[in-house]
Amino acid sequence: MSKLTIDEQVAILMRGTEFGDEQIKEHMQEELRERLIESERTGHPLRVYAGFDPTATYLTIGHTVPMRKLRQFQELGHQVIFLIGSFTGLIGDPSDTTSARAQQTPEQVAENARTYTEQAFRILDPEKTEVRDNAEWLSKLTFSDVIELASHFTVQQFLARENFALRYKKGDAIWLHEFLYALMQGYDAVQLKADVQIGGTDQLFNLLAGRKLQEAFGQRPQVCITLPILVGTDGHLRMGKSKGNYIGLTEPPEVKYGKTMSIPDSAMRNWFELVTRWTPEQINELLDAVERGEVHPMEAKKKLAWEIVSIFDGDEAADRAAAHFERVHQQRKLPEEMPTYTLTGPTNVVDIIFGAGLARSKSDARRLVQQGAVKLDGERVTSIETEIEAERERVLQVGKRRFLRLVRL
Repeated sequence: MSKLTIDEQVAILMRGTEFGDEQIKEHMQEELRERLIESERTGHPLRVYAGFDPTATYLTIGHTVPMRKLRQFQELGHQVIFLIGSFTGLIGDPSDTTSARAQQTPEQVAENARTYTEQAFRILDPEKTEVRDNAEWLSKLTFSDVIELASHFTVQQFLARENFALRYKKGDAIWLHEFLYALMQGYDAVQLKADVQIGGTDQLFNLLAGRKLQEAFGQRPQVCITLPILVGTDGHLRMGKSKGNYIGLTEPPEVKYGKTMSIPDSAMRNWFELVTRWTPEQINELLDAVERGEVHPMEAKKKLAWEIVSIFDGDEAADRAAAHFERVHQQRKLPEEMPTYTLTGPTNVVDIIFGAGLARSKSDARRLVQQGAVKLDGERVTSIETEIEAERERVLQVGKRRFLRLVRL
């Protein structure tokens, strides 16, 4: 167990938390202190978890906010559980939405979850991480079991949630299956016998549901730790796949760097505080200098972009990404290195984009062309019917950051 004092451990674990209610925060902090004292006395580590629904094939840097808190518990000697929400992913978490989520098929969920663990180990210690999937127990619940879980909650409790209240007031649909999400997540806490659950501030209702169900099942209710939400690259909405405002953990370093450089200045503090390894003092010093006009916002953003790439891909990759950004986006030159795609004859631009892996589907590739996001040798491609012949070396650009060298076989 940790050699730090209980006060020092509490300070580390509560740093950066946000509950939206000071009384809840104080209550959870005191419960955490009690659990840590008990853990130290008995020698039994706390069971700490966070759940991640596989809504896409990649985790985003937004997911790493609760994962970094898991890592802190790990480093203090506690048992960390990385929970893949394969079953809850079928329902779709309504916590951060003002409209119903589209439900996924079991096949979509399984494909999305396939690489989650590998990505999570960029943050978590694989030797000290227990990986679970809530389909283990949720798929086995009977209808009678679900009714029993539902009997512990009222409709009024759900309608009091801000997102449901807004939809109810506007007359928008609130689907019954959306209510079940909190029950399922709460039951996860029961099955895992959790001491602590970590989530975003929008998850507080679901985490508290876990406490309620644990009490109903004769367990000691978990400590809830909630963290602020990382805004997306647009600077306003929560980072997410459906909004297109995300940075994926598996994206190339140059893409991570470039996307970070695209965020509005107003989002820098949120990103510095939630994603970087910087101390509060370092963050304040830099951003105060920006505010006084002593440091240009772009220079501060370059430090942020370098730090993010360094965390996930290493210092050398961060240096290369910084050089790439300067060459391509500031000097307006082609990147020194780019993948090569070989043509055997005239080839449709959509087939090239899809074949080179620059779009997830041909429909995505067609959309990119129609949106004016594709250039050939610096000239915009205007038609999805365009045929490209590489009688000489040519360069296809897709979006701002992806380049492809076209050569003839």
